[in-house]
Amino acid sequence: MKKRKVTYFTVSIILVGLLVYCVYPESKLPKDVRIDSIVVYKSKREMLVYSNGELQKKYKISLGRQPIGDKEVEGDKKTPEGIYSINDKNPNSGYHKNLGISYPNKDDLENAQRIGKSAGGNIKIHGLRNRIGFIGKFHRWFDWTLGCIAVTNEEIDELYKAVAIGTRIEIKP
Repeated sequence: MKKRKVTYFTVSIILVGLLVYCVYPESKLPKDVRIDSIVVYKSKREMLVYSNGELQKKYKISLGRQPIGDKEVEGDKKTPEGIYSINDKNPNSGYHKNLGISYPNKDDLENAQRIGKSAGGNIKIHGLRNRIGFIGKFHRWFDWTLGCIAVTNEEIDELYKAVAIGTRIEIKP
């Protein structure tokens, strides 16, 4: 009987912890701020956004399923590394909304050509897949994209408003 009570108590504590994690409010990007620089640290699973050299917010992110190393070819499930720009904004994405990243650049194309493969493309900063946005912050618990950078739907909403096409993004290991 005592073992059952301990089990119920433990399960209850875990459920409360998960609920708190899910609903605990995070900082918001300041209203009307214009982001002019984005830096991604893949090893830390962090994306930092700046306006006029001032850090505005840190985002916790998920990456491609093979997060270590630079993207080399289409289908390797790696998130690229290098300097790019935001080159597209899509409000009707299959992943809530997205910001396009200008991958592949000249170096990426040359590297892929050298090994006789396609560099791929279609790398984005995006929200969660449509109809499963309810998982919210839990998506951060593992790397699940095909090479993109994923944030929650609320986070991509604020980024979508604050980031213009042409914004510089540097993706570091």
